[in-house]
Amino acid sequence: NCGGDTGVGTSTFSHNISNLQDDATYYFRAYIKTNFGIVYGEEKSFKTGSLINGHDWVDLGLPSGLKWATCNVGADSPEDYGNYYAWGEITTKSTYRTDNSLTYGLSISELQSQGIIDGDHNLTPSHDAATANWGGTWRLPTKAELEELENRCTWEWTALNGINGYKVTGPNGNNIFLPAAGERYGTSLSGDGYVGHYWSSTPDDGYDDYAYFLNFYNGCEYVAHGIDRYDGLTVRPIAE
Repeated sequence: NCGGDTGVGTSTFSHNISNLQDDATYYFRAYIKTNFGIVYGEEKSFKTGSLINGHDWVDLGLPSGLKWATCNVGADSPEDYGNYYAWGEITTKSTYRTDNSLTYGLSISELQSQGIIDGDHNLTPSHDAATANWGGTWRLPTKAELEELENRCTWEWTALNGINGYKVTGPNGNNIFLPAAGERYGTSLSGDGYVGHYWSSTPDDGYDDYAYFLNFYNGCEYVAHGIDRYDGLTVRPIAE
């Protein structure tokens, strides 16, 4: 043994890695320092999930290239209803009324002067429930982006784990599930299991009480504006 000590053995070790990027491949190999130098092990790799700030998404193959989240804000699974928000607000409430609404009755100019909407007439990040709660590049879809989802996808009324809703399939065959979560008015939840109401970030510029939203029920889906901003609706985020 040339006068030195030799030996054979096995051992295990672990190391925690933080601040990893989503949808990225990382390469590593183990090594040991000996009296004769450094001995390296086999190179290995792992890939982090396709997440944005910790949340999963689907590319539906839409012309815009937008990524649609697989769950509502506040939900743990695609069929979970998640949280309900009044338009332009970022926290849930025990009751949804006109007198505790931040935006009900405000004109476009008032919404802009208060920093609630931007120059394109869409919610600013601090008033966007998707951005404020999920961070990253997540945000509410605009009216036009909801219309793209409506017009470019195939909609199939179905049930996922016993929850009614729409399976929305994009041009590339990928799909998301939107549960029929209804809406909150006052302290009550109504329409769940039968209708779906999902906010856009765009206010109605003709009526100071309304904002645009995705409305659907079995056999029909469309983007509408006739719902009050103080109502509590679900939110399905998108990202660039």
